[in-house]
Amino acid sequence: MAAPVDLELKKAFTELQAKVIDTQQKVKLADIQIEQLNRTKKHAHLTDTEIMTLVDETNMYEGVGRMVCIQFTKSLQTQIAFHSFILQSKEVIHNQLLEKQKIAEEKIKDLEQKKSYLERSVKEAEDNIREMLMARRAQ
Repeated sequence: MAAPVDLELKKAFTELQAKVIDTQQKVKLADIQIEQLNRTKKHAHLTDTEIMTLVDETNMYEGVGRMVCIQFTKSLQTQIAFHSFILQSKEVIHNQLLEKQKIAEEKIKDLEQKKSYLERSVKEAEDNIREMLMARRAQ
């Protein structure tokens, strides 16, 4: 009867090892995403702080992309890139930056909860294996 228990323990340890590795990767990815979101949030906050010091009538432009024009001549082809901007009011830019900070904060909160869940699930798996070992020793 000892052989099935050993196989059961071996299987449980193998599954735990796979789960721990997978969880470590997911936690590392979540940490990287949280770090990036914190940078985004900080950038939006600093930008907002700066534009709020300007007078309300200040013209502000929002970048909306890039346009590429290709020019052909007999012997060569050239590409010219233009950055495109649109005129926005200070209030619109301010609201966009606040929304950006809010979205980043919500995503950070979600990622923190995900990390917590992953860490708890690994701890529960470890506890289950400990209980199996204790039950085996008690036999």
